[in-house]
Amino acid sequence: MRVAGVGFRPGTGSKPLRQAVATVGEVDALATAREKAEELAAALPEYRVIGVMVAGVDTPAQSERVRALKGTGSVAEAAALVAAGKGARLVLPRQVIGGVVLAVAEGEDE
Repeated sequence: MRVAGVGFRPGTGSKPLRQAVATVGEVDALATAREKAEELAAALPEYRVIGVMVAGVDTPAQSERVRALKGTGSVAEAAALVAAGKGARLVLPRQVIGGVVLAVAEGEDE
């Protein structure tokens, strides 16, 4: 499964989210921190959205601010890795596009 992890500030809106997600190509789902899943699903109803627990997930990218708030170095990377499932690996590390943070992982889950 190919999953785009998405990190964003509350109230970001559908236009910047849609523009950012469009840059990563085809994905099976979008993933984000559980508490933001409803907002992401409402902004991008055409995508399957998975809310996951990101705290404690090791990520290559390390933001001290995000670590203090969410318990992981990157919400986007952590969400993508967890949602992609068994054997997940990042195929696109954390990047920021128009204020939206994205990462893509591929795993064995379907």
